[in-house]
Amino acid sequence: MLGVISHPACRLHDPGPWHPDRPERLDAIQNQIISSGLEFVIRHFDAPEASRAALEAVHDPVYVARILAEAPKTGMVEIDGDTVMTPLTLAAARHAAGAVVLGVDLVMSGDACPVFCAVRPPGHHAERARAMGFCLFNNVAVGARYALDHHDIERVAILDFDVHHGNGTEDIFRDDPRVLFCSSFQHPFYPWTGHDSQASHLIGVPLPGGTDGAAFRAAIAERWLPALRSFRPNLILVSAGFDAHVLDEMSGLALREADYAWLTEQIMLVAREFAAGRVVSVLEGGYELGALGRSVVAHLKEMI
Repeated sequence: MLGVISHPACRLHDPGPWHPDRPERLDAIQNQIISSGLEFVIRHFDAPEASRAALEAVHDPVYVARILAEAPKTGMVEIDGDTVMTPLTLAAARHAAGAVVLGVDLVMSGDACPVFCAVRPPGHHAERARAMGFCLFNNVAVGARYALDHHDIERVAILDFDVHHGNGTEDIFRDDPRVLFCSSFQHPFYPWTGHDSQASHLIGVPLPGGTDGAAFRAAIAERWLPALRSFRPNLILVSAGFDAHVLDEMSGLALREADYAWLTEQIMLVAREFAAGRVVSVLEGGYELGALGRSVVAHLKEMI
């Protein structure tokens, strides 16, 4: 059965009305899940807080200590130009990372498989010692490292289809060939990285502005799928960003729900071939609420 992991704390992180990562994103997803009928085939789980040890497995302990110390009791603190903390942010970030840890445990035990983590703040821009791009802790990286350290896992694939390159994930696993990092992203575009990745386990697919679904699918088929099948992952984690949707103003790409469905189908085929169907997908971007909800549902239907 499909598991969906979230926590009320993830709804309470509020960086302000001007900020794209607003709490209503999670409402839009849940409302679309209910209206689609998927609620009847989903098992819900509450995300625990990630332990400090789990965070420090991928982040510099000095950085983790700084984030913990700078969490405000009142008001708002700016960590990066677009990354802020309120009194409720730290709990949200720890539950978001903890969701992926729980997701790994669930798919490895078979208690739920596959799993989607409906969490915020997102994580894939958080580098080993730097917050940026709305992200404090790298949720998917925490889950990948936890799987390698605590389960009988030798190879983890992380697939990132956010419109922005997952620079934080690449930074953390740049020197770890046990992790295959496949990313697709608009280029040139924030954070202006990924187009020159050179390690064999870092598969970057930069896409020019205006790329439509047909060109996106062709690029994934040419670059991601052969690399995945050659790598033979034991577990697949997904950084699921839906901001490449044609209606999302954060993006210059032109993907639609059907493109996310196609990509998810390909991911699940590889997962069933090499990883016993074990997939944990983690929400990253996606800021146009209607497109986000519909795209997540298209993703979940193919996961099922």
